[in-house]
Amino acid sequence: MGGARLSNGAPMVVGAGVPGNGAGVGPDGFPAMWGCGGRRRRRLLGGVFLLLLGAVVVRRFNWSDLVPMRLWGRVLGLQAEDSQFLLEDLPFRIFGGSVHYFRVPREYWRDRLIKMKACGLNTLTTYVPWNLHESARGKFDFSGNLDLQAFIKTAAEVGLWVILRPGPYICSEWDLGGLPSWLLQDPNMQLRTTYKGFTEAVDAYFDHLMRKVVPLQYKKGGPIIAVQVENEYGSYAQDPNYMLYIKMALLSRGIVEMLMTSDNKDGLSSGLVEGALSTVNLQKLEPGILVYLNTVQHKKPMMVMEYWTGWFDNWGGAHNIFDADEMVNTVEKILKSGASINLYMFHGGTNFGFMNGALHFDEYKADVTSYDYDAVLTEAGDYTSKFFKLRQLFSKIVGEPLPLPPMISTKASYGAILMQQYVSLWDVLPSLVEPVKLEHPVTMENLPVNDGSGQSYGYVLYETVVPGGGRLFSQDHIRDRAQVFVNTLYIGYLDYTTQDLPVPNGQGYRQLRLLVENCGRVNYGPALNSQQKGLIGDIFLNQTSLRNFKIYSLEMKPGFIESLRGSSSWGPVPDSVEGPAFFRGTLQVQYMPQDTFLKLEGWEKGVVFVNGQNLGRYWKIGPQETLYLPKTWLHQGDNEIVIFEERVAGRIIQSMDLPFLGRTHYVD
Repeated sequence: MGGARLSNGAPMVVGAGVPGNGAGVGPDGFPAMWGCGGRRRRRLLGGVFLLLLGAVVVRRFNWSDLVPMRLWGRVLGLQAEDSQFLLEDLPFRIFGGSVHYFRVPREYWRDRLIKMKACGLNTLTTYVPWNLHESARGKFDFSGNLDLQAFIKTAAEVGLWVILRPGPYICSEWDLGGLPSWLLQDPNMQLRTTYKGFTEAVDAYFDHLMRKVVPLQYKKGGPIIAVQVENEYGSYAQDPNYMLYIKMALLSRGIVEMLMTSDNKDGLSSGLVEGALSTVNLQKLEPGILVYLNTVQHKKPMMVMEYWTGWFDNWGGAHNIFDADEMVNTVEKILKSGASINLYMFHGGTNFGFMNGALHFDEYKADVTSYDYDAVLTEAGDYTSKFFKLRQLFSKIVGEPLPLPPMISTKASYGAILMQQYVSLWDVLPSLVEPVKLEHPVTMENLPVNDGSGQSYGYVLYETVVPGGGRLFSQDHIRDRAQVFVNTLYIGYLDYTTQDLPVPNGQGYRQLRLLVENCGRVNYGPALNSQQKGLIGDIFLNQTSLRNFKIYSLEMKPGFIESLRGSSSWGPVPDSVEGPAFFRGTLQVQYMPQDTFLKLEGWEKGVVFVNGQNLGRYWKIGPQETLYLPKTWLHQGDNEIVIFEERVAGRIIQSMDLPFLGRTHYVD
């Protein structure tokens, strides 16, 4: 589709070699000589002359002006001319699909992208999560599963162009829309504005991020053909200078490819910025929506940046399903209109760890661990009917045979796994975590941990001493859910709807404990600036605000799990046990590991770790009933499973070869 390409049709990657044709090479590998002696001597003399001339040229010629062969023909890049895209003056349609590298184990990146190519797509889109790449202020990580450069290069090797969506805000049903929680240490923080505290942090982040992606742009020999300016700002639009600031932040750091914006219909006119192509996000093709897009930017190519192939799920709701035939019919209508399209999501993946987002409009709703999304590929990368219907559609449009879809990986059922050991949180806590002693409660983000960056995820335990019973009032200062204990006796929970609790009377002073869980920060809407977690204000017993706290940070990072593994407090699981507690068992793999799914029937709420990897949260209220366990996190032999259960524990978990994402609800 224009530009230098490899023989397999892939965009040429920086550093790709260009072999010669081997002409004039003899069987011994050296230049062939002529049989006639006279001619040989004349040509040898001529060769010496040319070598001398060449030496002079080498000394006088400015070789830095030469364009590497991999850049021949890469001058114009992607252009928006009239009503169609051009790539190096050739007509081009974007058939895109979204896959997020941070939601997929690195070992599976190539598999998911090959399947995208086999579906008939030619472009990968991906977000970039700031809160993973700079989880602590000033400390950047682009390694392992966060190796963005490797992901983009893999896309190029497979034969896909790339549209990069670097944020800094990405939404994506991801904690705080991808923004790092340490931004919220500033009580005056105004996220997604030109507030100095925010722009200084963005500048420092972009300084590192852009150095990674600038060399991978199309005009520099890479696959990136376009870059998005922020994300869905029209739905927020609190600062008229913000989009221009982000645009200039990209341009000043070397972004030279086409710029785009992305908004739903209501945000289109508020989210645009001069010099960037506007695109629209939708699921249903409402009458006139593409006409409206055309009026926003007259005589420009139309693109649906996010065509929602499914939908995400919240705890306590249903598993959302979007009809495959309706989806494909709408995609066909969009393409027949002449628009380009990006399927969001092509493959959703998983919100591993504590990274799920949440919504908070009328009420707070946390997203589940699975990001299956009812997408074109399942959470484990398997084909759905949507894949084959779309492949048939794109095959007709492309007009040539598509690559054969690769075989799907087999899944294993490893049966029942007995939890053999147990340790109460109360027993192991003193040896694992040093508490912070403060008179007033502070939020998770403002705890003096992680070299001043605060705590981002997990749990916080607040302990204080109370003289008697009465009634405990949260004053809506719990974020998001707290189990309440007197000494070690569980007396109930507090959250957004339950804001007071009776505390039984007792003799003498007793410990009041609140184990507070960050269930996921809001990822969309006007509540972004108020996403501090833990206790965000005073808690009252009767009419008295509680003081003098011991505060334990329970982020449950790999180092915490490693220390827990070595604890001497582990013992056999008793006949009757309640949380909060850790449980340990062994999953045995006889042969080569396979993907599997863990079902925690009989357990109430908590988190699962396998060989130190955080699979994410489970909760009996559903809809999600199984957690995806990739084979890349297993090994032959014994695999350690650690479960943190908040309340009611089972004795076994089931390893299954099929996921159960819960009762279904068809999206209207």
